[in-house]
Parts: sequence; C-alpha cells; structure tokens
Amino acid sequence: MATKLILTHDVEHLGAAGEVVEVKDGYARNYLVPRGLAARWTPGAQKQIDQMAAARRKRQIASLDDARAVRDALQGQIVTVSGKVGAAGNLFGAVSSARIADAVKAELGQTIDRRRVVIAAPIKSVGEYTVLVNLHSEVSANLKVRVVAAKASK
Repeated sequence: MATKLILTHDVEHLGAAGEVVEVKDGYARNYLVPRGLAARWTPGAQKQIDQMAAARRKRQIASLDDARAVRDALQGQIVTVSGKVGAAGNLFGAVSSARIADAVKAELGQTIDRRRVVIAAPIKSVGEYTVLVNLHSEVSANLKVRVVAAKASK
C-alpha cells in the first residue's frame, strides 16, 4: 500500500517542502511522520500546500540566471564570522548556517537562504573553511568562511 503525504521539509531523493508524494506505509509511519518531515495528506490540506508553495516562491531565487549571478558574486569571496574562542583556539559552540547567511548579507550584500548552506563538518575552531551554497536546483557555489576570535569587550 502507498500513503499520500505532504512534505513539510526538503527530503533528499524524495522531494521538496510542500510537495505531495506517495510512499510506502512503513516509510511514512516509521520515518517521515515521526520526524516531522511530512504530514498525512487530506483533502482539506490543499490550503496548507498552497501556503507552503507561496512561502517557497518568496524565498527561492527566481530564475537560473539570477542564481548564476549570485553564484558569481559568492564564488571566490571570503566572509568573516567571529565567535568567542577558548584558550585552545576552539569556539564555544559551532558556526551555524544562519550566521554564515547573515555574514553574506552584511559583507557581500547578497541574500541567501540559511537552509541552502551546506556545512560538511561542524565548524568549531578558528580558521578558513569552504561551505557549499545551493542557490538553485542546478546552481551551487563554494563560499570561503573565515572564522576569527571575537574581540574581547570590557
């Protein structure tokens, strides 16, 4: 049997948030629904689907050409993120994708969705790192992130 679901989050190899998909009962019951990645589809849920699609259109970069322009602006650039550092040079906490997206907006003037920033391994120490930014289904950019120690304030 197949179960009809509405994806509430992007699920790799399945679909994007707001899409209606059919999956096997066990996958829905044991994985997607308990983790909050999907909700059961009902005829009245179409309004929810429409709202999610409208929100996605607002966030998403409109066209492939726009995505390429943003990629060209990001490629080869370095953004700086600062954080509190301990004696060993390790950060108190990790650098989040939201902080990277905020740094891109502040330093480069480009708006990117924090959910599209892919950090391969947690950034927990001072140094330079490369993160992947998925701008469009066909366009992504490599962005250099420099992590520095925050200035101590007295």
